[in-house]
Amino acid sequence: MTVNELITKLDLEVLSLEDGEREITGGYTGDLLSWVMGRAESGDMWVTIMTNINVIAVAALADTACVVIAENAEISDDVVAKAKAQGINLLRTPMSAYKVCNEQILL
Repeated sequence: MTVNELITKLDLEVLSLEDGEREITGGYTGDLLSWVMGRAESGDMWVTIMTNINVIAVAALADTACVVIAENAEISDDVVAKAKAQGINLLRTPMSAYKVCNEQILL
């Protein structure tokens, strides 16, 4: 599934879409950045409630296909700008992380 397909199927809010055709090959859910950094894999859809600027650095380092911010967590314009500058697909949803993962599995 591509990031664009995920956006459509889960009705996600797009904050930064640099490569909508990027293939999602797996998934990871976590909020402890050091843990995600060592365990998320290239191509993963990363679901988190974390919204600080370090999320973008970890997403770039892990080469995730996209970051989905759950629970409509507030995110600053600086973080969105950094995502655009780094080419990170950054999305948001009112769903909980559990619900995002559950819905994604059902697709």
